[in-house]
Amino acid sequence: MYTIKLFLLIAPLVISSRIDQDSSSLDSVSPEPKSRFAMLDDVKILANGLLQLGHGLKDFVHKTKGQINDIFQKLNIFDQSFYDLSLQTNEIKEEEKELRRTTFKLQVKNEEVKNMSLDLNSKVESLLEEKILLQHKVRYLEDQLTNLIKNQPEIQEHPDITSLKTFVEQQDNSIRDLLQTVEEQYRQLNQQHSQIKEIENQLRRTGTQESTENASKPRVPRTTPSLHLNETKNVEHNGSSWTLIQHRIDGSQNFNETWENYRYGFGRLDGEFWLGLEKIYSIVKQSNYILRIELEDWNDNEYYIEYSFHLGDHETNYTLHLVEIAGNVPNALPEHKDLMFSTWDHKAKGHVNCPESYSGGWWCHDVCGENNLNGIYKKPKAKIKPERRGICWKSQNGRLYSIKSTKMLIHPIDSESSELTKAI
Repeated sequence: MYTIKLFLLIAPLVISSRIDQDSSSLDSVSPEPKSRFAMLDDVKILANGLLQLGHGLKDFVHKTKGQINDIFQKLNIFDQSFYDLSLQTNEIKEEEKELRRTTFKLQVKNEEVKNMSLDLNSKVESLLEEKILLQHKVRYLEDQLTNLIKNQPEIQEHPDITSLKTFVEQQDNSIRDLLQTVEEQYRQLNQQHSQIKEIENQLRRTGTQESTENASKPRVPRTTPSLHLNETKNVEHNGSSWTLIQHRIDGSQNFNETWENYRYGFGRLDGEFWLGLEKIYSIVKQSNYILRIELEDWNDNEYYIEYSFHLGDHETNYTLHLVEIAGNVPNALPEHKDLMFSTWDHKAKGHVNCPESYSGGWWCHDVCGENNLNGIYKKPKAKIKPERRGICWKSQNGRLYSIKSTKMLIHPIDSESSELTKAI
């Protein structure tokens, strides 16, 4: 480019010089050799300019050719990258289609299992009613038989009574088998539910990968079979029988369960378990009850606190209303407030969902992590603050207790107890 500009500057000067020489030759006749030498000089100047212009054009062509080659290489790389991205996109779409097909199959299977569970539940209920009637009949016949034996010891047992006892035993065995079948169906149903949840999360992650990086999702906790509908556990306290509704002792049971499992119960009565909100409600709705909480920290110190309480039904998210009665540990649950129960997969509208961040279903209030007897079972490390995601108990403006074992018990309020009546 520089050579071209130089040539364009020189050419007018040469031409102008030539015109001046021609005009001067008209005015005065100069010798012919001088004129020829001037023309040769002009030709040399033009030739030199053209030569420089040629070299400049040649350099420009070489430089441009190199730039074009670089552009073609970049285009080839871009084409290969675009092709690879197209292949990856097609693979993701195929995986998404396969996941959708699997989800549909699992949903159909889940509906079948639900229908089977409903049928089994109805059969179990009818069998339980029949069992109760038969037990009454057996007791009546046993009473009659006892009277007959007392009056006439030599009389042998009537064949009808023997056959009836045999029939009742057969019915008991059938009911036990059906209860085992129902428990197995509940287990399968929970497994299907977990699989569907996991596949739905995979579908959401797959859809997100097509446009951006996948965000991490909370893990779906494992599920456990529900307790039988009529299963409870009673313990003795001060000469009275109390119903145990929650027990934590060794961390063998996962308490980061779903809303459905917290409704109907999970775990084992001879170990760690949660009785189930629906069962607790069906018990306490019959009369006024006391809630007793027993705690033991990692230094083997034992504490307790008792409340009079009211528990709402499913429509209210099992709202808990407490009034403290007695205890040797500061109260950590707000009194005279409606506390709604929440789990990681179920949040009451307008309320904080503490289990989503702190693990374990519980009656949540304004501050998360202050107390949760259904949190992660975890021994605190030495010289470190108690784990707020674990089992903890903290009163307002008080210390935070890290708990090793818990018991939650309920008992009807004794109408003769004036102290409790006054407290309520």
